[in-house]
Amino acid sequence: MRHRGGAVRLRRLLKATWPGRRPAGDRGSATVWCVCVIGALCAVFGALLGQGEAVLARHRAAGAADLAALAAADHWADGEESACDTAGRVAAAQGSRLVRCAVVGEVSDVTAASASGPFTAEVRARAGPAEPAAQGGRPEPPPRSPSAPRPRQRSPAPRATAP
Repeated sequence: MRHRGGAVRLRRLLKATWPGRRPAGDRGSATVWCVCVIGALCAVFGALLGQGEAVLARHRAAGAADLAALAAADHWADGEESACDTAGRVAAAQGSRLVRCAVVGEVSDVTAASASGPFTAEVRARAGPAEPAAQGGRPEPPPRSPSAPRPRQRSPAPRATAP
């Protein structure tokens, strides 16, 4: 028969000298840290999700405003009311609503709004013909200030000639 006193002493010795052994007061602290880290990660994920919703609303509104402005500019000859009705239908087809529409001559100026979740974005767009070019078909460069450095002239690249 075996004496039990030796086993008890061995257990006490192992408990006292086991490496990495923490006092009983720290038991369960890893669980608390894990819960805190998981909570922080959830907060960051929620903020990123909200930012994504805001960006989505902005892009939807921008696309709808661009297309509505093009539609209104295309129908300028039908009158402002008809052109704005067309722009409203185009914006609605894009999942947005037309907030403002103005057609002056061939130029249309519209504002479209789109909502995604709790976020609403409004974007303004203009469409119409390009500005008339100066004589000669090329636009004039903007005037240069006297203190601005002159642009460098590139020398033509040497051409290879066949012998």
